[in-house]
Amino acid sequence: MRFLLTDEQREFGRSLDALLTAADTPAVLRAWAAGDHGPGRALWGRLADAGVFALAVPEAYGGVGPLPVEAAVACVELGRHAVPGPVAETMAAGALLAGAGGPVAEEWLPGIASGAVVVSLTLEGYGPYAPDADAADAVFIVTGDELRLAPGPGRLSASVDPARRLFRPEPGGAPVAKGPAIRPAARAAGDRAAFATAALALGCGEELLRATVAYVKQRTQFGVPVGSFQAVKHRLADTLLGLEFARPLLYGAAVELAEGSPGAGAAVAAAKVTAGEAGYAAARTALQLHGAVGYTEELDLAWWLRRARPLRDAWGTPSACRARVLAG
Repeated sequence: MRFLLTDEQREFGRSLDALLTAADTPAVLRAWAAGDHGPGRALWGRLADAGVFALAVPEAYGGVGPLPVEAAVACVELGRHAVPGPVAETMAAGALLAGAGGPVAEEWLPGIASGAVVVSLTLEGYGPYAPDADAADAVFIVTGDELRLAPGPGRLSASVDPARRLFRPEPGGAPVAKGPAIRPAARAAGDRAAFATAALALGCGEELLRATVAYVKQRTQFGVPVGSFQAVKHRLADTLLGLEFARPLLYGAAVELAEGSPGAGAAVAAAKVTAGEAGYAAARTALQLHGAVGYTEELDLAWWLRRARPLRDAWGTPSACRARVLAG
């Protein structure tokens, strides 16, 4: 299958790139990591105005979705610019709450679509942590056939990425939906979270590669740019191949999700493991080729370096995704 984005989809990606380039995301990331969510929430609002979060919400609740292909375009750009906040979790909440239906969907989905509401969540099988729960307006927890609203963000845990803060939500909380519809809604939400994370990982890897190529062109050794060395060229070429191989898997999974294919879950898992590994490989290449400067806090690229591995492992570790592909 040959997959090409439409002119409108490509223009959507370019418009988001321009918006985020002007937003100074490294400054937003530093503020977010320090617990100041103001700049991040302001950026979140601008992204919502551009229609990003409405892509995950059905039209019946004020959204324009679900539109997985456009969501992939958006999340790749958000990953390239390392936008902070529970992006994948908020996207997944669109599927979770729409599947649950009833008052909880009517209460929360319009706010997600408009950007007024930021949501984090935890699902069985994906670990106990809710990313950026302290910045979220709601933290949803699924246990069996029950959907609950956590009473608070809970305890902060250590994270490799200081701008992706992990919380173990407080126990308890009132159930907001119950019944047999919750389990399939949770499965759909898990797939959407993995899918969005795959797109974020791909975008993160793209930015790491771009910054590294620019750096090796200007860094010199023995009087010539280090980018002219054959070993450096090979390393960068391998990184590029990994990212380019992941791209069609991501958009192929988007098509499967859009069509409601029975194999969509396996397609998402394939995209997740490939994009996650490619993004992490790009981080390792960037760290090596930047040399000692790659370890410094002052280098903006450090925020992307720290993000690549958590994105690889979030919402489906490589081993779990490979197992799902084989089972599917």
